[in-house]
Amino acid sequence: MRRRSVLLAAGATAAATSLSTAPAHATAAAPGPLVIGHRGAAGWRPEHTAASYTFAVETGADWIEPDLVPTRDHHLVVRHENEISGTTDVARRPEFAGRRTTRTVDGRTVTGWFTEDFTLAELKTLRAVERLPLVRNRNTVFDGRQQVLTFQEVVDLARRLSRRHGRTVTVFPETKHPTYFRSLGLPLEPLLADAVRERRLGPHECVIQSFEPSSLLRLAEERLRVPLWQALGTVGGPYGHPMTYRDMMTPSGLRTIAAYAQWIGPDKSSLVPPSTLLQDAHAAGLKVGAYTFRAENRYLPAELRRGTDPDAFGDAFAEYAQHFALGVDAVVTDFPDLAVIARDSRPRTKG
Repeated sequence: MRRRSVLLAAGATAAATSLSTAPAHATAAAPGPLVIGHRGAAGWRPEHTAASYTFAVETGADWIEPDLVPTRDHHLVVRHENEISGTTDVARRPEFAGRRTTRTVDGRTVTGWFTEDFTLAELKTLRAVERLPLVRNRNTVFDGRQQVLTFQEVVDLARRLSRRHGRTVTVFPETKHPTYFRSLGLPLEPLLADAVRERRLGPHECVIQSFEPSSLLRLAEERLRVPLWQALGTVGGPYGHPMTYRDMMTPSGLRTIAAYAQWIGPDKSSLVPPSTLLQDAHAAGLKVGAYTFRAENRYLPAELRRGTDPDAFGDAFAEYAQHFALGVDAVVTDFPDLAVIARDSRPRTKG
């Protein structure tokens, strides 16, 4: 508890410094709620690829989200998980057959191929594939066409897309399993802090997220002058953290988060009335971005599903409308094009 108190105090100081030197609302250039492309446009392209990020921005996403994991030689690469058999063709590469292993990641036993066992050069020989081929068979046409990206490459891509489209595209990295990687001697936070400084990313270009407060508190101590986003699950709590997500979503828990972060990111289901989480977060001075919006029936509330095919599209527009009406500040979505249409077609009130 003492370590946590010290980190909280340091985080609060760093956050205050960051907020005092950053322009207010620097990341909120779009009218209405921000649209965040979840791993790019994962509903239309294999996730975390240049094609996915590009499509997201071309269809109106304000931010793009890369999940970060390390390589053996201390580079940050962009994959949803460090186990990559579901998102690359590594299982079909005989030269890497001997790398298959079993590890315990955040208390879970996982078998497969892990980024921390590969150099960046080795990962660059792999090709990305669709993670959900049975749900999104249409995306498998792109299998094998895209490389694994580094975080720096995503930043550079965002800047090229910003110039092309005449607006700032914000990069929204997430530190994945940070406690686990620290235990391996591959801490994510120094690598990410170095990359932010090297690319001179400001508050309008970068917002950092994590489910683990310990990761955000370490990043707050880096005084990077970029906003921080505390992601929140629906059950249990952050790995290695004494509080549950339910505790963190109370008014007291939200005030604690506000000492080091500027955003919370709860599951969209956590905001549906009679929940008061959205109002409580705003009262604590926090912005709220809900995740993850998808169009397929299997991911929609029962009343918004259409037909019996779980992979057919349901009434995704109705779900966006519900959350926009609640007053969310952002939505994290696999289908940024649909979110932009839903946002831009909202009825305008007369002022």
